[in-house]
Amino acid sequence: MSKPMTKTQLVAALAEAMGGDKKTATAALDAVAEIVTREVAAGGSVTLPGIGKIACRARPERQVRNPATGETMTKPADKQVKIAVAKALKDSVNV
Repeated sequence: MSKPMTKTQLVAALAEAMGGDKKTATAALDAVAEIVTREVAAGGSVTLPGIGKIACRARPERQVRNPATGETMTKPADKQVKIAVAKALKDSVNV
């Protein structure tokens, strides 16, 4: 398995695909990340065409077990970020 693409590599690839410079590509990537973060943190969802849908879901309070001690305890309600992968991405991987 190959190493994950770093932000620097992603910015370079984005700049090349846009036909622009790395500064513009960095600004675009940071803007997209900020918008997605803000929207999901507010409880909404964001669909990235061809990639998937990122959404925040609430999890209720529940009983969990500490694996080290076997003790059962109550975990408070929290939120979890979920990503649903788009069919187009799944199909391109499984070609």
